[in-house]
Amino acid sequence: MTQVNMEELIAVAKAGKLVSFPTDTVPALAVQPAQAELIFQAKQRSQDKPLILMGADVADLRPYIYASAEEWAIWQELITEYWPGALTLVLPTIHPVAKLMNPLTPNTLGVRVPNSAIARTILGATGPLATTSANLSGQPALTTMAAIDQQFPQVFTIDTQTIAPEVIGQSGQPSTVVKWQTGKGWQILRQGAIQLKQENICQ
Repeated sequence: MTQVNMEELIAVAKAGKLVSFPTDTVPALAVQPAQAELIFQAKQRSQDKPLILMGADVADLRPYIYASAEEWAIWQELITEYWPGALTLVLPTIHPVAKLMNPLTPNTLGVRVPNSAIARTILGATGPLATTSANLSGQPALTTMAAIDQQFPQVFTIDTQTIAPEVIGQSGQPSTVVKWQTGKGWQILRQGAIQLKQENICQ
């Protein structure tokens, strides 16, 4: 058992250890971006499946994104409407962490601000973390800390026994993922908790 309270989880996350905590979609498996390889190893995940950089707010994620003023203004439309929330934006980047989180296509990075008070409290203290769902690659996402604790004994999980279910508030669905293509606009890569129509997000 590696269940810890929030203060302890923040401390071990800052130290570069694998952690797991609830979000608004499914629980996150998370680590400092510089240690992203730990997630690939734990999940037995191939490097053609990139990780998502999750932050407490837009300001924390902005330094990782490369954009012209015009592009940033366009992106702000989705950001304002859906963040915090279950929408992952895959955006251009030149930040070196992309080589660790998205090894095969390091010029893009998926970013998200979750609509979860627990997750944003943790991320506000640790800074943005490399994240993905908590499961072995190819298997369904685990939805409880107990299941994650059993499958990943090396991961520090937050003890949710004292947290009301309505505060945790997980939908059980993954985030919707859209990718920005310069000169072409948005492309929907995955429909998830937020249902988008391609014609409604074309630029």
